[in-house]
Amino acid sequence: MPELTMNASGQGLCSCHVCNLVSRRGHVAPAHCPRCGASLHFRKPGSVARCWALLIAAYILYIPANLLTMMETGSLFNYRKDTIVSGVIELWRTGSWVIAIIVFIASVTIPLLKLISLTLLLVSVQRRSKWHPRQRTRLYRLVEFVGRWSMLDIYVVTLLAAVVQLGNMAIVKAGPAALAFGAVVVLTMFASMQFDPRLIWDPLQKERNQ
Repeated sequence: MPELTMNASGQGLCSCHVCNLVSRRGHVAPAHCPRCGASLHFRKPGSVARCWALLIAAYILYIPANLLTMMETGSLFNYRKDTIVSGVIELWRTGSWVIAIIVFIASVTIPLLKLISLTLLLVSVQRRSKWHPRQRTRLYRLVEFVGRWSMLDIYVVTLLAAVVQLGNMAIVKAGPAALAFGAVVVLTMFASMQFDPRLIWDPLQKERNQ
């Protein structure tokens, strides 16, 4: 178990969520930042509830994002509708293996892993788990880092429309799944922003103070 010292909240120190000024406040009376006037909180108020709400919405939208049509392509001779997975299969079938792997990882695997990782973090925090806090903190940092590049997933989907060749193609347009997919990306980004990683360490600090 990691060796802990007295944390900032135990000393009455609180960081402003707006300007990041560290100041001292009491545990009972409400306080405001002396620099910007924002309300001070030792932990983000309601962070777990808001993170769950965003995460559940992302899970719901993840289903149509992968089942509905992502791309419609057509010409005078044929018309085709592809989901993300069927587009990956078509890329693989036509010999574009590298592009197929990139699209599958960026558009299917990474969003799902972000959802699962945030779920693990939320469940462990709500259960006040002391299991591997450093590893869970690193997991959160990884999710947050990947979230900064989440919009690349959408660009990869546009790449799918550019590389799939179906003869003399006249029309390439996004399907209804594109909106759901973009919403999943945005919701997971907001969910990771709402999560307060300091909650991971609170059970260990409370055990030490007893």
